[in-house]
Amino acid sequence: MKRILFAFACIALISTAPAFAHCGSCGAGDGHDHSSLSSKADIVGVATSAGTFNTLLAAAAAAGLVETLQSDGPYTVFAPTDEAFAKLPSGTVENLLANPDQLKQILLYHVVPGNVSASDVAGLSSATTAEGSAIAIAVNDGTVMINNAKVIQADVEASNGVIHVIDTVIIPSA
Repeated sequence: MKRILFAFACIALISTAPAFAHCGSCGAGDGHDHSSLSSKADIVGVATSAGTFNTLLAAAAAAGLVETLQSDGPYTVFAPTDEAFAKLPSGTVENLLANPDQLKQILLYHVVPGNVSASDVAGLSSATTAEGSAIAIAVNDGTVMINNAKVIQADVEASNGVIHVIDTVIIPSA
């Protein structure tokens, strides 16, 4: 399983190298300003440079969505971290990697067409995803919730949209 994820992560890294090559070997939390990176890099480049979305990037590669997330957009991505994927039941990621159509459906459920900032999200009760279903949006005590996922970082800008980091993988209803 780790070899498969590593292979997909390598594919994603290779395909996004031009988007963040100017930043050298930096990673998120390394102490220097990434604002110029995020304003120039696409969603995949920004996610790659953060270093906390390896499973998401591997899944996007397996589902054939890397090119889409590098296109003009704009897109709003509710991006689950590696820790969010780790909370899934054992074997879930492997099963999804073996079923690219289902994986693509789940990943598209994390994408809303258009550029929806945190201030926009806070004023909505739902949004229609690229998958076609609606996600529920709520603000509880100042915390934005997307279905059962908490937004832990908002408004990470990319050249083709915005990323809102979430702590849980959201799954569309059957």
